[in-house]
Amino acid sequence: MKPLRLAFAGTPDFAAASLQAVLDSDHKVVAVLTQPDRAAGRGKKVQKSPVKLLAEGHDIPVLQPENLKGEEIRQQLRDLDLDAFVVVAYGLIIPQAVLDIPRVACLNVHGSLLPRWRGAAPIQRAISVGDTETGNTIMKMEAGLDTGPMLLWETLPIGETETGGELHDRLAAQGARLLVTVLDDLEQYLANATVQPEDGVTYAHKLSKAEGRLDFRLPTRALYNRIRAFNPFPVAWVPLNGQPMRIWQASESPLPGKDDDEPGHVLKVDDNGIQVATGDGILILEALQLPGKRRMAVADLLRGNPDLFKVGEPLGDALDSNSGDA
Repeated sequence: MKPLRLAFAGTPDFAAASLQAVLDSDHKVVAVLTQPDRAAGRGKKVQKSPVKLLAEGHDIPVLQPENLKGEEIRQQLRDLDLDAFVVVAYGLIIPQAVLDIPRVACLNVHGSLLPRWRGAAPIQRAISVGDTETGNTIMKMEAGLDTGPMLLWETLPIGETETGGELHDRLAAQGARLLVTVLDDLEQYLANATVQPEDGVTYAHKLSKAEGRLDFRLPTRALYNRIRAFNPFPVAWVPLNGQPMRIWQASESPLPGKDDDEPGHVLKVDDNGIQVATGDGILILEALQLPGKRRMAVADLLRGNPDLFKVGEPLGDALDSNSGDA
């Protein structure tokens, strides 16, 4: 198949990996769409998205509409004379009128094995519920949320200690490779598209910082999975002096715990970690970030705060966090 004229829509690092792969291929990216520049970080400085930075580095025109509802942006896309439109973690809804613009198809790279984990946060959701494998699906887009026919998919095992950030990077590389494979023989993949099964549909709703608050009444494994899933965002936490104390790393204790251990209470404190009672056992906290401070291993944190955690007392603020409210 001859090289395709493409527009690429994406915003974060996950999308930038796919854009780089297309730029390294024979296909021609004639325009890039990404979300408007946003204020981010402690200083709330306006920042360009990773996709925009990459596009500018290759002198590719960048479009940043607030949405794709207006006739102006749609006409700009029509004027590009597109064979295909690639969408990867763009963050905006693609209306049917835009899906109809390219001659061949609109494609999407989605970081899950559809129909499992349709939606905004498939990587973190897969880890948080204990899935042992995930993958990428390249699909032809339609108006529904991640409902289009599948063109190519590939599984990827999830490591037992793998974090959301680590899995993100592996999936980004896999998705980028699969995307180029499909683009190189697009008509053949479209001719053999597979409709998504109706069984097994789950939704990966958008993450929030409030969701990172831990409820120690949950089983140890559920808490452990959530901590690694939410690293590096939104990061698990408990309240300490009215502010979030972030929990970056933890492990499951082989000890069973006692029936009278109260969830959320500290059982042991040493340089190996802080042992906290859970709904069915013990979780060992290994790396924490005090409010306004940097992330530290527990051993380092205890040197400067030897009396911060006391055996028999709740972790953080009287553990009203057991309510699960943010």
